[in-house]
Amino acid sequence: MQSISKTSLTKLTIALTALLPVLSHAENITVFAAASLNNALTEISKLYETSHQNDKIQTSFAASSVLAKQIQAGAPAQIFISADEPWMDSLEKSNVLIDKSRVKLLANQLVLITPVDHTFPVMMEKDFHLARAFTGKICLGNPDSVPAGKYGKQSLITLGWWDELQSRVVPTEDVRSALAFVSRGECPVGVVYSTDALISDKVKIIGTFPDKSHAPIIYPLALLKTSATQTQASPASRQFWQYLQQPAAQKIFSKYGFGAVKH
Repeated sequence: MQSISKTSLTKLTIALTALLPVLSHAENITVFAAASLNNALTEISKLYETSHQNDKIQTSFAASSVLAKQIQAGAPAQIFISADEPWMDSLEKSNVLIDKSRVKLLANQLVLITPVDHTFPVMMEKDFHLARAFTGKICLGNPDSVPAGKYGKQSLITLGWWDELQSRVVPTEDVRSALAFVSRGECPVGVVYSTDALISDKVKIIGTFPDKSHAPIIYPLALLKTSATQTQASPASRQFWQYLQQPAAQKIFSKYGFGAVKH
């Protein structure tokens, strides 16, 4: 009986030893991402967790401006995906990005939307007077900080529409809030990304802003330092960072309407 007991104990010790590397790599990976990525990134995270059961992806979605300021203030995130490059530039200048981890992940388009049952014809060109085509407000992300709002203002200026519409702008905290206002009929017109419009059956795209009317809509991805002395990302964080760039994740991004970055 004594020899059997020793054998069992040895097997148990071997089994526990084999588990230690797995347990030591278990990690909660916190990802801060632009609000427009909510649906796609949530699906990608769930898929990733099915094959990486020891890792938990924790996501936080908001305007890129809000998230960048939280990161600068010390929020413990390991990965950031911004909806524009200037906010990632700001973090890079603050020295909170892991060296050589910044990549251009995705592209998007900017569209004009209305409630699905209150559409009107529009031409996305300078000769058209958008302000005279509808009554009421126009919703877009805050042009002073929210990327979708900044792109929107750039396009409205380029098309010569801004001056007539400026007093009718309702600035929202992020692009999904602009979508919600239009979905509920509280704003007759909104400016959002095409990916946002595609997830709602309560709005209709009535026009796509010309790419040259605004800065390129690029979503940069980067790994973040969680301390001033950190120089390398954790293996788990880097693995998910790599996964976001691989075909399985890119296929889901594409399903939600995101495009590849043109080089």
